[in-house]
Amino acid sequence: MSDLSEAHLLIVDDDERIRTLLQKFLIRNGFWVTAARDAEHARRILTGLDFDLIVLDVMMPGEDGVSLTRGLREERDTPILLLTAKSETEDRIAGLEAGADDYLVKPFEPKELLLRINAVLRRLPGIETRDEGPKILHLGPVRYDIERGEMWLGESLVRLTATESALMRIFAGCPGEAVARSKLVEDLGRAGGQAQERAVDVQITRLRRKIESDPKQPRYLQTVRGAGYMLAPD
Repeated sequence: MSDLSEAHLLIVDDDERIRTLLQKFLIRNGFWVTAARDAEHARRILTGLDFDLIVLDVMMPGEDGVSLTRGLREERDTPILLLTAKSETEDRIAGLEAGADDYLVKPFEPKELLLRINAVLRRLPGIETRDEGPKILHLGPVRYDIERGEMWLGESLVRLTATESALMRIFAGCPGEAVARSKLVEDLGRAGGQAQERAVDVQITRLRRKIESDPKQPRYLQTVRGAGYMLAPD
């Protein structure tokens, strides 16, 4: 995808008015847009089409957005941006733990949605890393190809979400150096604040499950007290 405006988005929202408004707004901003009215409709569409990003409402009749996110993560790594009317941190964290890359609380300004979508899409090619240093990082039995942005366990490719890929590129650019949570939030293109730093903590926890043999006692993606997180390859 050479241009963000070439991206094909799937909008999933049971509110026809919101769905139509979002579709028209995003088309005006150059995206290709397909809309679905609920989770079942979205699943049918996804059997035949691939998308660059899914904008998904959490509160829907039938299967909700968090459940759909969890199900989609079992079969694909398409970035997912959740829309939720709930402002409680726990609800947002539940969405991130299910595999979402970002969230936006309703009501929101369309321009803010556009900024969030572009921020997520920019993570797909990856964040620029330093030219010097190794091209492959070894994390026990796991290896990370910096140039390709790929993680492997033996001969098996480890599926990473867009946010997990972005985090790996950030850490791979400075192995052995602690990166502050606030800096991670900034590099991921998100607004600051404790809620976003807590969201990064959730993403780190998910990433550790793919790297560490014992995620509760991490060896390679370490917490540095008072400084942030550090990738410590072999």
